[in-house]
Amino acid sequence: MNELVFFINNVVIAGSVTGSIYAIGAIGVTLIFSIMRFAHFAHADMMTFGAFMVLLLTTAFPTVGAVVGLPTAVVMLPLAMALTALLAVGIDKGFYKPLRAHGVKPIVMVIGSLGVTLVLQGLIRLLAGTRGQSLYIAERKEIYRLELPFEAATRPIIVTEPQVILFILTLAAVIGLHLFLNRTRTGKAMRAMSDNPDLARASGINTSRIVTITWIIAGSLAAVAGTLLSLDVTFKPDLSFFLLLPIFAAAIVGGVGHPYGAIAGGFVVGFAETLAVFNWSVLLRPIAHHFPEWLELPRNLAFVGTEYKIVVPFFILVAILVWRPTGIFKGKVI
Repeated sequence: MNELVFFINNVVIAGSVTGSIYAIGAIGVTLIFSIMRFAHFAHADMMTFGAFMVLLLTTAFPTVGAVVGLPTAVVMLPLAMALTALLAVGIDKGFYKPLRAHGVKPIVMVIGSLGVTLVLQGLIRLLAGTRGQSLYIAERKEIYRLELPFEAATRPIIVTEPQVILFILTLAAVIGLHLFLNRTRTGKAMRAMSDNPDLARASGINTSRIVTITWIIAGSLAAVAGTLLSLDVTFKPDLSFFLLLPIFAAAIVGGVGHPYGAIAGGFVVGFAETLAVFNWSVLLRPIAHHFPEWLELPRNLAFVGTEYKIVVPFFILVAILVWRPTGIFKGKVI
C-alpha cells in the first residue's frame, strides 16, 4: 500500500500538475498557430513574464492575500494576466503586424519570434537577476496530507495548495475555452478564421479584432501557466528554457491548431516525463522475493535520470512526427 501511495504522489499527482502546466501553455501556442499560421517561440517567455509580474506585484503588496484567504500571488494573478495580455498585443502591433502587412512567409515570422524570445529573456534576466525566488513572501505554502483508511498505508497522499489551485484553474480554463469557442460569436469567428482566413475576411469578419483577441487569450493563459508553475516550485528567470520544448511537443502531439488536442497533448507529455523519471524499483520491491537469485533489483530503476528529463518531450515529438504527423486530433482548425 505504501508503494501505491508513493506512485500516486510521484506519478499521478506530479504528472497531473506537469500536464496541466503544459496543457495551458500549449493552448496558447496552438491558438496563435491556428489564427496566424506561425509557431510563436516567444510563448514560453511570455509565461515567464507573467510569473515575473506576479512576483513584482506580490513583493509590492505582500499581505493582500491574507484579506481573502488566498496566496497573494493568486490574488495578483488577474492583474498579471492583463499585463501579459497587454505585452502580447503590444508585441503583435509593434512587430508581427508590420511583418504580416508586408506579406512575409511564415518562416520569417518564426525567425522573428526567436528575436522576440531573446529580447524578453534579456529584459527578464536584467530585471529579475539570475537566482530563483519564491512567490510565497508573506505566507507559507500549505501542504495537505490525506491519510488513507487502511492499516497498511502509513504514508499519506500529499497535495500542496498551489496544486489544488492549479487543478481548479485548469478545469475552469478548459471549460471556459470550450464555451467561448462554441457558444459565442467571437469564438465562432475565430474558428472560421482558423479554417479559412480569406473566406472569413470576405464574410465580413473583422480579422484584426480576432487576432487581437487571440493574443489576449494566449497572453492571459501564459501568465496563468507560468505563475502556477512558479508557485508550485519557484520562479526562475530561465523558466522558458524548460518550458519551450514541452509545450511545443504537447501542441504537436495533440495536433497543431486544435486546442482540445493541446490539452490532451499536455497531459501525454506531462505523464510521459513523470513516468520516465519514476523509480520503478519501489513498486517492484514487494514482489522482489519472487525474482531469481541472480536478478538483483537495483536501488534506482528509471528510464532516464532526472537531469535528462528534457529529452523525453523531444523523443515524443520525433515519434509523433514519424508515426502521426497530424497529431492525435489531426490538428487543422479550432
